[in-house]
Amino acid sequence: MKIDPNSSADLSVQIAQAIKDAIISGELIVDERLPSETELCDQFQVSRSTVREALKRLAAQSLIRTQRGASGGAFVNRLSFEDAYPQQVTTSTLLLSMNAVSFDTACEARFALERACAPLSAQRRTPDHLATMRAEIVRQSQPGLTDEAFCASDVAFHRALVDGASNPVLSYQLAGAVEAMQPLMNMITFTARSREEIVALHTRIADAIEGNDVTAADTALQELTAYTLTLKDNVMAARAARDKS
Repeated sequence: MKIDPNSSADLSVQIAQAIKDAIISGELIVDERLPSETELCDQFQVSRSTVREALKRLAAQSLIRTQRGASGGAFVNRLSFEDAYPQQVTTSTLLLSMNAVSFDTACEARFALERACAPLSAQRRTPDHLATMRAEIVRQSQPGLTDEAFCASDVAFHRALVDGASNPVLSYQLAGAVEAMQPLMNMITFTARSREEIVALHTRIADAIEGNDVTAADTALQELTAYTLTLKDNVMAARAARDKS
C-alpha cells in the first residue's frame, strides 16, 4: 500500500484509498486485522491524526470495523448489499437532483428495470414478498391515508416486487431506481393521480406475480408507466395554464 506524498490530494484520502484498493484486490481479506495505527503511521510516514481520519473514512463506508480490547483493532468488514443500499439511494438521489434528469427519462429507466425483474419475481417470490405487496395495497386503499404515507407505501410495494426476484445484485441496483426515482415521480404526480387507479394496477401486478403470469405482470407495469406519464403531462399542462392566466 502506497501513497504519493507529493500529490495535492489530502493524505488521509490517499491512505483510505490505498487501503480500499487493497481490500478490493484481495490483498486484505474479510475479517483480516489492519496494521495498527502506529504501524500505519510508520508505513505512510504520516501523523496519527491523519491515519485516524483515513480510518474514519473507511468506517463511514462500512469497509472496516473497530473492536476494543487486547485483540482489538481495525478489521476488514464484510460489506453486505443491505448495508450498501443507503449509499446507493443517496447517490441516485443526488445524481437525479444535480443533473436535472427529465421526468420521462427517470420514468423510462425505472419501469424498464422493474419490468426486467417481474419475470424473476413471478418465479421466485416468497410468501413474505407477496404478503408485503398485498399489505401495501390494503394500506393504499385506506381513505384517511396521507399523501406522504401513500408515497411511502408505493415505494414499499415496488421494493417488494423487486426483492421478489431474489437476486441481491438486482435489488441493490434497483434500490436507487425505486427509492430515488419513485419519490421524484410521486412529488410531481401526487396531486393529479387517482389512488383507485393505482390500487387497481398494483392489484393486477400482485395477482400476476402470485399466478406466475409474466405477461400479465408486464402488461400492468406498461400500463402503470403510461398512466404515470399521462399524469405528468396533465400536471405540466395545468401549470402552464395557470402561468398564462
